Amino acid sequence: APAPAGAYTIKAGDTLSAIASRHGVKLSDLLAANQLSMTAVIYPGNKLAIPGASIQPAASTPAANVAPLVPSSFLGFSYPAAVVSSANENKALLNASPVPSRAEMRTIVADTARQMGVEPSLALAFANQESGFNQRAVSPANAIGTMQVIPSSGQWASDLVGRQLNLLNPYDNATAGVAIIKRLIATSKDVDTAIAGYYQGQYSVSKNGMYDDTKAYVAAIKAQQQNFG
Repeated sequence: APAPAGAYTIKAGDTLSAIASRHGVKLSDLLAANQLSMTAVIYPGNKLAIPGASIQPAASTPAANVAPLVPSSFLGFSYPAAVVSSANENKALLNASPVPSRAEMRTIVADTARQMGVEPSLALAFANQESGFNQRAVSPANAIGTMQVIPSSGQWASDLVGRQLNLLNPYDNATAGVAIIKRLIATSKDVDTAIAGYYQGQYSVSKNGMYDDTKAYVAAIKAQQQNFG
């Protein structure tokens, strides 16, 4: 294992994957150095040990190219290398960890929505559209889990619910997605605009209106909500 190389004080908005990427270490090494699990929650002010980079001996033959778990582009858009790297780390961790079945995730999302005052049929429509209730889903944009929440939106959701959420945790992932849906509904002029905000971003929708693909997304969510109603 890499030798410890220093300490880092956690700041608001940090995620384990982002800290690992910033220091050029593997997320799995960072977790091991701090005896943390994939589902651990971190808090601002706490310190993390940062493992040093391993010194690899020169290989006598070139290493075989390994296909990434998460591609670097989607629908013609390429994402920054650091984002894709973090996405691949998260995907590897989720692949190596037990997660609820799709049926179990459906129940988790519905129960979370009821507890938080959101129509279960709407939350289920988002979860099915985003990932098909697949908690192991990770996009090139590093949208994580069933509700496909990126880390910055996960921090926003954490602020909304008043506790730090871990998007790799299935229950926290559902909580993050539902919290965002609830907030968008409360701050949008109508449900269609709220749905669009989840996909395109609320500010972008207010500034630019709905793009064509956003309109298709809104229609898909509304159709799926009918199926879950």
